[in-house]
Amino acid sequence: MKEMAYSQSIERLIDLMATLRNPDKGCPWDRQQTFTTLTPYTVEEAYEVVDAIERGDIPALKEELGDLLFQVIFHARIAEEQGDFVFADVVQVICDKMESRHPHVFGTERIETAEQQTLAWEAHKQRERAANNVVEPASVLDNVPMALPALSRAAKLGKRAATVGFEWPDALGALDKAEEEFREARQAIETGTSQADIEDELGDLLFCLVNICRHTKVDPEAALRKTNQKFERRFRHVERRLQEQGHDLSTTPLDVMDRFWDEAKLLERRG
Repeated sequence: MKEMAYSQSIERLIDLMATLRNPDKGCPWDRQQTFTTLTPYTVEEAYEVVDAIERGDIPALKEELGDLLFQVIFHARIAEEQGDFVFADVVQVICDKMESRHPHVFGTERIETAEQQTLAWEAHKQRERAANNVVEPASVLDNVPMALPALSRAAKLGKRAATVGFEWPDALGALDKAEEEFREARQAIETGTSQADIEDELGDLLFCLVNICRHTKVDPEAALRKTNQKFERRFRHVERRLQEQGHDLSTTPLDVMDRFWDEAKLLERRG
């Protein structure tokens, strides 16, 4: 019964999408969308799923997962209209891929740790490419998507380079490099060098920080999102306290704002 309910739900969504794209009676906005025009919405919906997870908002997560699924159905509908593939093909491909890449679950191979699975995953991908006569990349850095957020892409580039030994020995080695880059960034700023040079040095510093995150198994995107949330929470406290005391935010001395900032930190520590 549950499988039938799932099937009916998916069929309803597929039919709904077909109606929205109907050339005669569909929605004008939905009819004019393409893979390209949908791209920013697809990315946005993925981030909204992440946001709901990080806020621990389960009702919102249910809704955002639906929005993301709708994007998948939308893209599949456009592909079907063009004669490329249908939604069932998308499901078939991912099921086949997951079964192939998890022989320790669906076959007889033994894998004991997540680290072993990561290595096996890459090996399976290489075998799949060879079976499909896909030419191996000219560089280990090929095929890291340009559209990834910069922090995530930096982490992936560092991880790829590490697979061939181009790597700091540990997190402290990466930290030493970051301290070197910090000094170079400071020098660029202090000497009043060009904006392009300052940007270059700060970019190097950020890249090193991302690789420290990788070595310490910290997701740089997740870490920065949490810090953004913390900053927002504390700054809103500052605004609220200034308003309570009749201060104008734009003219309040920094030392007063700092006092309320420290107050916000203290309140957080107390829980």
